[in-house]
Formats: sequence, structure tokens, C-alpha cells
Amino acid sequence: MNILLIDQVVADFQVLATGNKSVQLSDFRGKKLILYFYPKDNTPGCTLEGIGFRDNYAQFKELNTEILGVSRDTLKSHEVFKAKQAFPFDLLSDTEEKLCELFAVIKMKNMYGKQVRGIERSTFLINESGVLIKEWRKVQVKNHMSEVLGFLQAI
Repeated sequence: MNILLIDQVVADFQVLATGNKSVQLSDFRGKKLILYFYPKDNTPGCTLEGIGFRDNYAQFKELNTEILGVSRDTLKSHEVFKAKQAFPFDLLSDTEEKLCELFAVIKMKNMYGKQVRGIERSTFLINESGVLIKEWRKVQVKNHMSEVLGFLQAI
């Protein structure tokens, strides 16, 4: 498996998204793209993270930045989560873990004393030319939004 590095072009991908559509990285050429990976729909931390992106969505748009949330949940689960939280951006269903593998976000985690494979909460910023320019791994939801917005405003 190739490890994706900062300043490297991200390989084009195609993934199913909410709204019954298929999304490709190349669809976002000319805009910056935030891909945020989260463990599971409708869980407290994932809901808070999504709400943070939702509540700041206008600021991201002003910075020519689109947002996509990614988890291994089904499209049906994503549709319910998106509607319930009124997310203005799409959620990508990565049930086959292709994007998770590309961005190396699947990790062994402790859950109630057991080792389980899961998504390590991570965010990636891809520039207008499809180049990975920033990554945040082991994200803590509390201050994450201000970190991401601050970085975007500084570039």
C-alpha cells in the first residue's frame, strides 16, 4: 500500500454519496476539498464534528472549499444522518474501505477493552489541483473546526 504524503497528488477516486450520486475527486478541481473521516453515523463525537462543519459551512464556501464526510456506514445510514443533522454537504459511503485505505485511516482501536478495527478520526485538505496539502490525524473534535478554518484562512 502506498502512503499518501503531503504535497502529493491524490489519485482520482469514485465513491457513492448521499443524494444518490457518485462523487469523484476530479469533480472538485478548481476548489479546495476537505475530506473528513469519522467512525460512525449518529454517535456523539461524529455528530458534533459534522455539526461543526455544518455550522461553519458558509465560511468554508467563502474560502472556495467544499466538504465531504466519509465513513464506512451505508448510504441509507448516511441519508438519515445527513437529514437529521441538516448537513449541507454530502457524506461518502466507503463500505469497501477504498478511501480509508488510500488515506490510511483504518487503525486498531480499544473499545471497551477489546481491540477493534476502526476509522481514526482524520481530516485531509486537498488543494484546487488535487494535491494533499494538510492532514489532521487523531482529531479531537473540540478545537478541530477552529484549527481547520485557521489553516485555510492563513493560506
